[in-house]
Amino acid sequence: MNPVRHLEGRSAALRLENLDTDQIMPKQFLRGIDKRGLRDGLLYDLRFDALGQPRPDFVLNRPEYAEVSILIGGNNFGCGSSREHAVWGLQQAGFRAVIAPSFGEIFYSNAMGNGLLLVTLSEADVRRLMDEADAGAGQAVAGNTVRIDVEALTLSSAGGVEACFEMLPRHQRMLLEGLDAIGLSMTYRDRIDAFAQAHWAAQPWLKDVARR
Repeated sequence: MNPVRHLEGRSAALRLENLDTDQIMPKQFLRGIDKRGLRDGLLYDLRFDALGQPRPDFVLNRPEYAEVSILIGGNNFGCGSSREHAVWGLQQAGFRAVIAPSFGEIFYSNAMGNGLLLVTLSEADVRRLMDEADAGAGQAVAGNTVRIDVEALTLSSAGGVEACFEMLPRHQRMLLEGLDAIGLSMTYRDRIDAFAQAHWAAQPWLKDVARR
């Protein structure tokens, strides 16, 4: 993954509470054996009607939001099933960060493990950012711009929101260094090998027992 230290982009407000992963990526888009094409399924039932026609009133279908890369959502964003496809679909659609008052636990872990930045803010700050996203879209000088500093764990907006947020040191390191979960584990390779050697020295009958 690419390191993420500072992130800036236009935002869009998705004013939905408890948006679950089944809505973010519906089941009919999970048939493939790889990650390709998930952008087409993102929020499909919200973006399209029963005939497959775009809903013109849905925020992400409006032309003034064509270039947004930061999504601002409601409480419990990403609840529901554990499908990692929801994260991949958001990334394929160009989203680099999601801001909300709270997230589904498994979605949060999947997102941070794939380099999709999640920022948890107070409901009051999220409402202000949503209002700015609505009011600032389409302006020549984007009033819906949000800046996120992963190193300092701070957020600021064009409309004047200034906030700090928290993140586990492990997730912060993964973002700053561009590591996924396996990459992070491999940074401890020497310690893992040392533990294995000591373990086998003390209990040699356990070494390679499955292979043997």
